[in-house]
Amino acid sequence: MSVSHPDLAALDREQLRAMVARGDSFKLVMASSDWAFRAKHLPGSIHFKTPADMFAALSPDDAIVVYCSNADCHASLALIEKLREHGYLKVRHYAGGLIDWESAGLPIEGDWT
Repeated sequence: MSVSHPDLAALDREQLRAMVARGDSFKLVMASSDWAFRAKHLPGSIHFKTPADMFAALSPDDAIVVYCSNADCHASLALIEKLREHGYLKVRHYAGGLIDWESAGLPIEGDWT
């Protein structure tokens, strides 16, 4: 079952890959535990231990792409909701997440790579 939200600007793998290839300016945020982030994440991703850390590092004007491990992960949707509640409007969701990216043979970073 894929998790979705009707008001969410979703990205698929090819759209995200194109953004990376073009060098678009955006923050790629992994919504996961510290352990999962350290194990594997998309190149250039950032992760925050606390909401305070996140709000200190991200500007409401930033373009932000949030992802999780896979399409059934609710952590990314919860993070996106929190960002939007605080006025972050340029937020997109890569629902396929880490598993979709890695299954296409695209590069990943982390201790398990």
